[in-house]
Amino acid sequence: MAVFQEIESAISTAIQRRLRERFDLTLDVSLEQPKQASFGELAIPVAFQLARQLKRPPRRIAEELAAGLDAIAGVSSFEIAGNGYINVRLDRAAYAQSLFAASRGGPAPVPGKIVVEHTNINPNKAAHIGHLRNAILGDTFVRMLRERGREVEVQNYIDNTGVQVADVVAGFHFLEKKTPAEVRALIEDPAVRFDYLCWDLYARVSSHYQQEPAALAWRGDTLHAIEAGEGTLAELGTLVADAIVRLHLATMFRIGVTYQLLPRESEILHLKFWATAFELLKERKAIYFEEQGKNKDCWVMPATAFREGERSEDDDKIIVRSNGTVTYVGKDIAYQLWKFGLLGKDFFYRRWSAYPDGSQVWVTTDHLSESGAPSFGRAKQVFNVIDSRQSYLQDVVVAGLRALDYNAQADASTHFSYEMVALSPRTCLELGIALSEEDKRRPYVEVSGRKGLGVKADDLIDKLIENALCEVEDRHPDAPADERKRVAEQIAVGALRYFMLKFTRNSVIAFDFHEALSFEGETGPYVQYAAVRAGNILRKVEERFGPPPDFAAALSGDLLAQCFADETLWQLLLLASKSGSLLERAIASGEPAHVAKYAFQLAQAFNNFYHEHSVIAEPDLARRSALLWLTTFVRDQLAAVLHVLGIEQPVYM
Repeated sequence: MAVFQEIESAISTAIQRRLRERFDLTLDVSLEQPKQASFGELAIPVAFQLARQLKRPPRRIAEELAAGLDAIAGVSSFEIAGNGYINVRLDRAAYAQSLFAASRGGPAPVPGKIVVEHTNINPNKAAHIGHLRNAILGDTFVRMLRERGREVEVQNYIDNTGVQVADVVAGFHFLEKKTPAEVRALIEDPAVRFDYLCWDLYARVSSHYQQEPAALAWRGDTLHAIEAGEGTLAELGTLVADAIVRLHLATMFRIGVTYQLLPRESEILHLKFWATAFELLKERKAIYFEEQGKNKDCWVMPATAFREGERSEDDDKIIVRSNGTVTYVGKDIAYQLWKFGLLGKDFFYRRWSAYPDGSQVWVTTDHLSESGAPSFGRAKQVFNVIDSRQSYLQDVVVAGLRALDYNAQADASTHFSYEMVALSPRTCLELGIALSEEDKRRPYVEVSGRKGLGVKADDLIDKLIENALCEVEDRHPDAPADERKRVAEQIAVGALRYFMLKFTRNSVIAFDFHEALSFEGETGPYVQYAAVRAGNILRKVEERFGPPPDFAAALSGDLLAQCFADETLWQLLLLASKSGSLLERAIASGEPAHVAKYAFQLAQAFNNFYHEHSVIAEPDLARRSALLWLTTFVRDQLAAVLHVLGIEQPVYM
């Protein structure tokens, strides 16, 4: 809904025009939300910005600006307040009528492709709770962008040649002496959860390295074989990585997360992406060969390229190790160049799988592309959703672009960082994780595989569904079993996604089952409940009185003015109509938490409306039509914002 944004834009344009006419000045004009609703719908603080420059009191400046403003559709008045604010009051009836006529086709497309890379789980074991935050943040940001007309390509980078995969392959080959055929049989056995099996094997291999340091040679041998793509170890690497990726995608689909492209590290190597980037970096002297010290025989990037201050050898970043293998930050530089279409090379592509709606997932390959492959990459802007612990390495990637004089693309590269996910002690105990007395008293417990506190994503989702199902069965014992299960899944996923989104990205999350699944407070189920309640009202009204009227014809300006003189009704309508403006601000700040907060505020406002105004029992037909339209409008906005958050609306709660 763009009406509120259109008014904001018209006001900004009018003020800018008046500034040029009266003071011969050009500057951006910001609009604010007044501190109190009684002050109006918008406040313009521009007079305070100009007071020192013009050497005049802000109030006098505000008066001169407001005096020459032309009428703006939907605006009732401009008022001078305090020491120099210009408060804006909207014509409530005209505003409501403009919402009838507003286009439902969504915003106009915004040119320029945006690539969002998220999830990026090492394909060596089951996904864990931290991966859920990455995927939910990335997926929600994609939904935000698409809702506002951006073209977005979703990529999930697969590090199928890295150390983690190598360690699991080494475990199968050297520790368990399994052949590729035996590993394939495990993958195909429906009784085996292969990603869980690899979770345990990875831990055993790590423990074995500590007990037998000489066994670390397995890792080096396996890495070389996988990077070369030859032999039994490479075959095992492909089997393990491909099987785990399929399981990861299935896990993420459970929470509504999908992808378009799976770029794989193996093709970055086999198609000489890295070799091309390596030559470019050497040619520009962005990296150098170290002949002495602890980095001897390595290719390194000097710290001065990505950090301010004095350079220290300890801060220099190794790009190519002394054994000739490239670190993953080196491959990330090549990958980032490709995303912007700067490498002069492209992947080949083949279909990987399809989602139930028919949309395809493609994967990179080093063979000729299948027909029908879309054009991937060539982005105008790139967002990499990676946790905050990788900030240093993301700085190195951007420094690589700058070293090659791709400054515009470096500026268009955003590290969409976030903090870790921990567990509340209560949730640890519910998941069967033993805690010390000290840990029980902590506000949260860090997830740690080394401490045995790893929480698999599927286990967490299963437990949420189990808990939600108990609540659904208590409330709706006579509903069909499959329907109750579906509703429980929707509530559980809504609870999980909302909990992961309601905190700002730089906040550490302590996940708690009971808090997430509560039907009260700032939770996903609370917002879902409001949407269900609105739908129930509309259904009951239609059952009793028949289909709704043509609201644009039935609701006159006088009736709307009378209805929205009620401050509660007006504030609900105004809040519901701000979703487009809110989304744009959330995109600009990179904070999906703002969208989650908006959903809660809208649900809260609707619930207040529900308790104060009876739509069904309203005896006055005209007023009932106005309340019915307001309920419909809010229901539609709640549904839209829930969709952006990736949360489905159940048939009942």
